Amino acid sequence: MKRGYIKLLVAISASTVLSGPLMASEETVLRIGMTVSGIPQTTGQANQGGEGHRFVALQLYDALVAWDLRHSDEPAELVPGLAKSWEVDPDDPTRWLFTLREGVEFHDGSVFNADSVIWNFDKIFKEDAPQYDARQASQVLNRIPGVDSYEKIGEYKIAITTPYPDSQLPYQLTWFMISSPAHFSEVGNDWDAFAEQPSGTGPWTLDNIVSRQRVEMIRNENYWDKERIPQTDRLILVPMPEPTTRTAALLSGQVDWIEAPSPDSIPRLESAGMQIVTNIYPHVWPWTFSHIEGSPWNDINVRKAANLAIDREGLVEMLGGMAAPSYGQVPREHPWYGNPNFDIRYDPDEARRLLAESGYSQSNPVNVTVLISPSGSGQMQPLPMNEYIQANLSEVGINVDYQVVEWTALRNVSRVGAQAPESRGIHAFNHSYGTSSPFEAYTRFFHSAMVPPHGRNWGYTINNEIDELLDEVLVTFDPDEQAQLLARVNEILVDDAHWLWVVHDVSPRALSPRVSGFIPPQSWYIDLTNVVVK
Repeated sequence: MKRGYIKLLVAISASTVLSGPLMASEETVLRIGMTVSGIPQTTGQANQGGEGHRFVALQLYDALVAWDLRHSDEPAELVPGLAKSWEVDPDDPTRWLFTLREGVEFHDGSVFNADSVIWNFDKIFKEDAPQYDARQASQVLNRIPGVDSYEKIGEYKIAITTPYPDSQLPYQLTWFMISSPAHFSEVGNDWDAFAEQPSGTGPWTLDNIVSRQRVEMIRNENYWDKERIPQTDRLILVPMPEPTTRTAALLSGQVDWIEAPSPDSIPRLESAGMQIVTNIYPHVWPWTFSHIEGSPWNDINVRKAANLAIDREGLVEMLGGMAAPSYGQVPREHPWYGNPNFDIRYDPDEARRLLAESGYSQSNPVNVTVLISPSGSGQMQPLPMNEYIQANLSEVGINVDYQVVEWTALRNVSRVGAQAPESRGIHAFNHSYGTSSPFEAYTRFFHSAMVPPHGRNWGYTINNEIDELLDEVLVTFDPDEQAQLLARVNEILVDDAHWLWVVHDVSPRALSPRVSGFIPPQSWYIDLTNVVVK
């Protein structure tokens, strides 16, 4: 297959190159090479996308609601976190009542209670509060649109009111991390100082940060969940955006674990005795189309042609089997997939026929500009994968020009919308997403109320039927009834070829033979507390 060429407009930041072992002591140390390009924010709400939340936020902090990550044979479900129970007020469907866990202390020894939760809501909602932090607010507000107001109703009880009945609120709250009010005061009401000495309630406490190189955490012996006190003494997280750097670091013994090894490195890693761990989980790797005036994707023939032009099986083979073809927002076997009429498949002849109907051909191609990143949280192998797509689309008459930017820059563009100056000239972007809840899979991308700055509907999807279905999901608390509504949403999206769906990730990671105890959940998130390093 003819391969395309990706023009690198912004240089990739220098990879972290380790000259020797990071740690030499008798303590047990787990060293992980992450795909992100920098140290995620440590104040509570992490940046750097889902990887920052997975590796930093969920290790140092807890949320009111958590994920059960103890199983690999079924999708992860919600479980109590710092809230031990929750329910909808029987007298008001817009009011949720949360009973908080007692006996929990922050890393600094201060007590977690209802005042702590209210203080943390104020840190992201109340701009005149001393603890207000715009950086944390920017990371979480678009993930918790169900929070309209909040109040303390007891020492260990709070109420959250939603703007309308919202069955998705517990999912949203998994993103809201609780920082220590007392410690914020101790460091002079300064979030920059707090970032150097953070205090949450999580299973790990921060020990040291080396700027742009690594973050080191140590086991929280006093963690409130005694079954999840880490089995390893120290956790070291190293940003390594380049897959070749991660592979070299694992083979040389500089790290014990790497995320997203490149497919061509897997045989070598396996021959060296490394463990290759995968599992399917809710995730999609698509292109998000712009639907604003002037976008080439406003022609449904062009959108359908693009979806028919991609040889997904060939791409999965190129990835060494470390992916699954995607034909919609969720896998075909998922209860939310439904029965769309448009059969997404590899059919370049039909793609050419559709383009010809709209006046396009290989000699008169559709020209599109697409924003991509060289690495990033959940981005798999974005450069070779996008080269592959570029070649597929070129063969049917769609000419792709890539703009390559750093992951954080791409995320910033994804938040501002296709009409913003930052998106000028961009017709699509490639950003992977977790799809573990109805809100994360559909609402935040496809409801018209979620256009920026209110959500991540970057491409300005406006569809009344989708809005009505997603509104109905909010007031439907039965999972089976929710699934029927969401299946109809997916059918509409697929029949409209609304995005370019390519693959689902299987979350490959390579572990040293010294590592044991890890359970790969069907989730983007992972539990590092059971991991043992010999």
